Amino acid sequence: MQIGVTFPQREIKADPGAIREFVQAVEGLGYNHMVIADHVLGADPQFHPELTGRPYTHESIVHEIFALMAYVASCTQSLGLLTGVLILPQRQAALVAKQAAQIDFLSGGRLRLGIGTGWNHVEYEALAQDFHNRGRRSEEQIALMRALWTQDTVNFEGRWHRVTHAGLNPPPVQRPIPVWLGGGRDAQPGNRAENVVRRVARLADGWLPQFPTDDTGAAILERMHSYAKEAGRDPTAIGVEGRIRTAEKQPEDWVMEAKWWEQMGASHINVDTRWADMTGAEDHLEMARRFKEAVSG
Repeated sequence: MQIGVTFPQREIKADPGAIREFVQAVEGLGYNHMVIADHVLGADPQFHPELTGRPYTHESIVHEIFALMAYVASCTQSLGLLTGVLILPQRQAALVAKQAAQIDFLSGGRLRLGIGTGWNHVEYEALAQDFHNRGRRSEEQIALMRALWTQDTVNFEGRWHRVTHAGLNPPPVQRPIPVWLGGGRDAQPGNRAENVVRRVARLADGWLPQFPTDDTGAAILERMHSYAKEAGRDPTAIGVEGRIRTAEKQPEDWVMEAKWWEQMGASHINVDTRWADMTGAEDHLEMARRFKEAVSG
């Protein structure tokens, strides 16, 4: 398995020098890639009580994801870049295709585009996008982006998107850029989250699930494999990246979870050092060092 690190942007200073030192140190520790979260705006829970308890607010530091990735790419040599996850339906698909292609081009083909549908309706409102059809619309966006990444010119007519004989240049190194989907945490047959699992099976190059490392998680993964077979796809060709949180756990817990993901056939894992009352880059780096030593030992 390839091992990555979640970038703790809301827990370290908004300082370019600190960011550079952090990502270069992560690369120096031998990590394969970095996972970077996306939010354009944070809602003020005083005026949006329905979002109380969500992990991001207007006070959270969240860098613009493509600008940050361009900076990280310039500071590193081989560290992979994974959006984890970009809220695709609140953005214009053609613009995302262009931005992603540029990051992939500038980084020498290091991008995986992880996408999701999000939970923050305030962002959708501010970006003038429909919150209620976001899942269905994202499928059309994926199709359009892949066309733009692989064809010199595109003539596309969808339900929500239209491109008439146009293309982007320069193209990405990877044609197409791998598209990984997030979500499906509480998937059960017949519910909305199960639609995400089906979408992964039909469309995704990989999956970023967040289910528990137990029989429930194993059952969700098995259903994804079953749906992939129904769609005529090889389930083993769909990558899986598990996330392991270090907060309130011991090294033996990290090792147990990493072994579980390996047994489930995961291609990647990432360590998430956030939510542990650490505010400095040094603390997060030390935790990343300890994790790498534990799971690679």
